[in-house]
Parts: sequence; C-alpha cells; structure tokens
Amino acid sequence: MTRFWHPFADMGLMEETGELVIERGEGACLWDEQGRSYIDATAALWYCNVGYGRDEIADAAAAQIRKIPAYSAYGNLATRPAVDLAERLAALSPLDDARVFFTSGGAESIESAAKLARRYFSLTGEPERTVLISRQRAYHGVAGFGTSLAGADVFREGIEPPVPDVVHVPWDSADALRDAIGAVGADRVAAFFCEPVVGAGGVLAPPPGYLAEVRSICSDAGCLLVADEVITSFGRCGHWFASERFQLEPDLITFAKGSTSGYLPLGGVIASGRVAEPFWRPGGGVIFRHGYTYSGHAAVCAASHANLDILERDGLIARGGELEREIEEALAPLAGHPLVAEIRAGTGAMAAVQLADPALAERASLLAREHGVITRVLLGGALQISPSLVITRAELDEMAGGLAAALDVCRSHVATTA
Repeated sequence: MTRFWHPFADMGLMEETGELVIERGEGACLWDEQGRSYIDATAALWYCNVGYGRDEIADAAAAQIRKIPAYSAYGNLATRPAVDLAERLAALSPLDDARVFFTSGGAESIESAAKLARRYFSLTGEPERTVLISRQRAYHGVAGFGTSLAGADVFREGIEPPVPDVVHVPWDSADALRDAIGAVGADRVAAFFCEPVVGAGGVLAPPPGYLAEVRSICSDAGCLLVADEVITSFGRCGHWFASERFQLEPDLITFAKGSTSGYLPLGGVIASGRVAEPFWRPGGGVIFRHGYTYSGHAAVCAASHANLDILERDGLIARGGELEREIEEALAPLAGHPLVAEIRAGTGAMAAVQLADPALAERASLLAREHGVITRVLLGGALQISPSLVITRAELDEMAGGLAAALDVCRSHVATTA
C-alpha cells in the first residue's frame, strides 16, 4: 500500500487501483515503469507547454544551481536570473509599466493578488473595499483565498469558507456581475477575479462580448480586474497572455504553469503601474508584507528563461493558435458518440469532451489509459484536452482514437450492467 497521499484522490481506493507511475516523457508522450506509452492529453496539469525532454531547461537550472541555487529576495537582495526574468515578463505582458512579484505556483499567485488588491485600496483611501468577486465554476487554487474564490462548494466542503467577503456570480453573465456589485455596493468591491477561459471548471470560453463588458463594469465600479492566467498564458491560447487575445486590459495578471512548463515550480503576479504605485513611490513606498521563501528562486528563474527561449525559438506561441483548429478537427468525430453530450473547443490548445452522464467520466478517464491516452475529469464530468504545444496532428488523431475506444468500452459496460 502506498504511503504517498495523493492530492485530489480517493486514497481508500488506491490499494485496489494502484498507482500509475510515470517514468519518463518525450514531446507530448509519456512512458510508465512497465514501458507502456501514452499520449498526454493534458500536458500534466495544463503546464508542459514546451513538451517533455527539453535538456536545455535542465541544463540552465543545473548551471545556476552550481553557481548558487537560490537566495532570499527579501529586502533589497536579488539574484540575476530573478531580476532579468521580471524585466522579461514585464515586457511580454500587456500591462502598462508592469511590475512582477514572484511566487512558487498558481495558488500562491492568487493569494498574492487577493492580498495585493485589498492592500492597494487600504493605501489609496478606500479601506472599505474588501469584497472579492469570482465566478461559479471558476478554479483559483486551494490556498486560503483561492479556496474561498473557487466557484464550486466541493472545494469548501467540511472546512467552511476560510476568507470572508467573497461573492460568486454566474460564470457567463456580465449583468450578474453588475447586479452583485450593486447589491454589495460599488464602494466596497476590491476586485473581480476572472479566468479568460474557465479551465478546471470545464473549459468554458467566454460568451461573445463578455470580457469587454466586465472590463467596463469594473472600471465603472472602480474595482480591480484580476485576470487569472495560471492556465491560459504562455501560448495556451495562442498568445503570451490570453488577455491580449481578448483585449482584456486587466489590472493584475496571475501566472504559473507554462512559465516553466512545469520543469520547476514558478508563479507570480504581474501588476500594472497604477497598482504598484503606492508600493513603489519614489523616496519611500509602503512595504507589502507578503512573500514566500522561494520567491524569485534563482534556479527556477533560470529554468523559466530557458523555457521562454524555447517558446520563442520554436514558434510555440503561434502553435497554440494553430492547435485550436487541429484539436477541434481531431475531436469532431467524438461529437456523435452516444456518451458524448458536447465537444467544447475553439479557444487555443484547450478543449473538453463533455459526457452526457457525468458519473461515467471517471471510468472513461481510466479506460482511456488502457487505450494509450492520459486525460482527467473536469468539473461537471468533462474530459480535459490540453496537450503540449509540440503535439503533432498525427498524435492528436491517435489521442482521439484512444478516447473513442475508451468510450466504446465504457458504453458496453453500461449496456451490460443496465
């Protein structure tokens, strides 16, 4: 019996099902310890944008570790990879006069953005602005603020909301956001958290005009707009940041996953100059008393530089846009399967196969492994499709074929047990 307590897992069933131990990866493919190969339909947890087996990322991290692996960035201390990466990301971002605050992952990035939003208003004469708004079906990590911001009660079951003054609105209604702000009072709202494309909640693209309208609503209310781009950045939607694609103009952007393609843990918050101003005021700003042991970790930042080099050199940002059509075409035959209710595709390298009976999704996901495909179940019973940006069209077709075979077996099982 394993002693590894897996996240998001029924450990009581682990003795029966066992663990699938992944040994290595190359490109968009994985191999387990028994030598069986799989198409990785998810790029792990949305993050391996440049694919597996990139020696240059390992080499960059190793070279930095030999110099100095990490050092505290508190106060005025820094390492060169962190300073240079902040400059690089600020230049790539769509924000004016951007500043970059580093974390170790997406959950910490959300935590940082939420605290930063509240602290910003406490410094600009509106301390009553404490309310944070997010959307139903949203996922913003499982730290304190993220657990409260999550748009599904399942993440708070048995622990209660850890953070007060959080409001949820329907994921697809700008009018609902406007009404919620009106009900709470515009002068009490600090920020609206918004994934440009809802990811773990089921891969839900924004309705036409939705993001432009919520940008306008936030501006009118005087609150900050936080774009949660932990999933949607670094080529996943065909741009460095999905905010560019949708002309979102946020005040804060959270990022993680694709910033290193998962080779080492990195995340952060990109802040506009407006939000940074009280903290960066010449002659002495206000200290943001927040940070993490590994904020600006030197070896991690070196790995990120190498990852960004690959994204640029290999044209993978544009490839994310090309995959939009290829994924949609590869999955199209599944739309007619009796177990499939809907194929949601058409927004970069993100898609979902929605099952008509969500209760079958876990079985279908496990069966997919037997047919050479690793996927996972999203909120609402959909199968996640978010491959590495290096995946080929032939591999996409192989992936779709494996999913079809798994669904056929799943259907046969349902028929025999009915």
